[in-house]
Amino acid sequence: MDGMVELESQLVDYTASLFQEGFLDDQFNQLEQLQDETNPDFVFEVVTLFFEDAERLLNELTNSLGQTSIDFRRLDAHVHQLKGSSSSIGAQRVHQACISFRNSCEEQNVERCLQSLQQVKHEYSLVKSKLETLFKMEQQLLAAGGSVSR
Repeated sequence: MDGMVELESQLVDYTASLFQEGFLDDQFNQLEQLQDETNPDFVFEVVTLFFEDAERLLNELTNSLGQTSIDFRRLDAHVHQLKGSSSSIGAQRVHQACISFRNSCEEQNVERCLQSLQQVKHEYSLVKSKLETLFKMEQQLLAAGGSVSR
């Protein structure tokens, strides 16, 4: 029983740190509130879809910026899509990096776009790792007989 209490405490602390460090915002809480016993994997499934979509968009952005003639409107459309999907799951730092990226697209500044792409990739990689850790912690708690409070 002490092990389960420890896992619960670690999960609560880790989750709080994700909000304190700005990785997640209240939208993630709202997403969690949509999860219930009829759909216990809702948040995991939505976040997994975000990961798939984000990786596709990051590849598109990388390819677009690798062209000799850059279509800034198309580039901005991809960044806008990533900004929206990151906002919908509460990935605050990815969302903020996308805002900066869109400004670079608007200025048609290739160098700043390349820097912004690296920043978005960095923030995405961090939040992906953090959320994967969160889901693993939740699975450990459930496997130990505990429950994840939403």
